[in-house]
Amino acid sequence: MRVTFLGTGSALPTGERFQAGILVQEDGRTVLIDCGAGALQRLQQSGVGYEGVSTVLLTHHHLDHVSDLLPLLKARWLAGEDHLEVVGPQGTKALLDDLLAVHEYMQDKIDLQVREVVPGEFSVAGFDVSAYETRHSLPCLAYRFDDRFTFSGDSEAFEGLANFAEGSAILAHDCSFPDGVDVSNHPTPDSLGRALAGREIGRVYLTHLYPHTEGQHEEMLESIGAHYDGDVRFAEDLQTVSIESGRNE
Repeated sequence: MRVTFLGTGSALPTGERFQAGILVQEDGRTVLIDCGAGALQRLQQSGVGYEGVSTVLLTHHHLDHVSDLLPLLKARWLAGEDHLEVVGPQGTKALLDDLLAVHEYMQDKIDLQVREVVPGEFSVAGFDVSAYETRHSLPCLAYRFDDRFTFSGDSEAFEGLANFAEGSAILAHDCSFPDGVDVSNHPTPDSLGRALAGREIGRVYLTHLYPHTEGQHEEMLESIGAHYDGDVRFAEDLQTVSIESGRNE
């Protein structure tokens, strides 16, 4: 399995970090988790392209996770692709219906299939996936691909989510702000370290990074490390990780 971080930024993207998007690939199967602003550009830069993504799996419906959905649909239509599947938590169908109501000319351009999922197990793009409800300001799901890859989505750090991720070769976890920022619905390094303490995880990648984290990486890793002694790193846009080896390519 290959995991490519397309966007490791937040609702305040920087020139280096675009908004949320993670590409999961294995044996000809491909799924894009979240589709924030810049996802299409990163798909082109990754070599996969919008032609190569026919399934999008949404964690939740905040703008920085869905804003490139219609641009992806339009790009696939213009490129001659005939379908797109969007899977996500409850409300995903209403989201797409509302977007297409604003941009009526995009209706029926391609075969758009929308499916809503709830916490539990399901299949998407040929992958077996488990979903777990996170703690965020909108309904949000974390996703686990067998024992290989878990993505927290947006969430506070808490024991239940850490238990859900335990045993994963790779965990990509929201770590939006450094310590000292008064924030809810997202973790800080101290709270994340406390939640992960004692868990067995191959490697943790920090993502959904606000500009506040720039220049704070060393301090953030030290804060996490005060409680959790596992391998923790910062994810970067266009970084690809091989799950089998746990090493970057």
